[in-house]
Amino acid sequence: MDVLKLSEVKARDFAALEKKLDLKFKDQRLLVQAFVHRSYLNEHHDFPLPHNERLEFLGDAVIELIVTEYLFEKYSNPEGELTSWRAALVNAKMLASIAYEVGMEPYLFLSHGEQKDAGTKARDVIMANTMESVTGAIYLDQGFKVSEKFISQWVLPKLPYVLENGLYTDAKSRFQEAAQENLNVTPNYRVVEEVGPDHAKNFKVGIYLGKELVATGDGLSKQEAQTEAAEMALQVKGWKVATHKPIKRKTGDPI
Repeated sequence: MDVLKLSEVKARDFAALEKKLDLKFKDQRLLVQAFVHRSYLNEHHDFPLPHNERLEFLGDAVIELIVTEYLFEKYSNPEGELTSWRAALVNAKMLASIAYEVGMEPYLFLSHGEQKDAGTKARDVIMANTMESVTGAIYLDQGFKVSEKFISQWVLPKLPYVLENGLYTDAKSRFQEAAQENLNVTPNYRVVEEVGPDHAKNFKVGIYLGKELVATGDGLSKQEAQTEAAEMALQVKGWKVATHKPIKRKTGDPI
């Protein structure tokens, strides 16, 4: 059976996505596979394509290599700083936001249960993984140069924002630095709620400046909840952390 004739595939306008990405797949099965979540196959055992996790594995490495090479060529900063910049560019939150920006969500093949999770952290994780699997599919079908063009178009332009907002340091460090600089106060974190069974507990953590509750964050661990709380607190306060370390460009602007 030709996968491209299946109703579930025809319902998704992959030609429109190719047009947006400015490329034409030689093997469209690779493009389709990039959007097949494992949960979908649990409900569609006769679907003729595997899930996207192997493509995700490959795409993760391709993205990291392209970003690494770009930073190495453009900047003369020490290895530790470049590593932090790269991490901020290729982390799950950033890749998910790019996947949404590209418009990948409508193309996902998900189980009925996963389809209901739009707007949740679980969906964000799926979107980040899809960004990687699409990159892997592009690499296999189009080669390194086209993959590099894709990453240059969608990922690398985020670097100025990362540098301007100090996103290469973790949110907790950024909020603590800003709180001490602006108020001479060190923030503290408190668990305000725990829900769910012990094996799947969800934590809500509040971040405080003295007695002031600035923001809360949720997560499957206290650390994750603290990080989200710090990110929200930075938004609430409208604080930006100055970039203290110089950016050493080799040639020209970063983008």
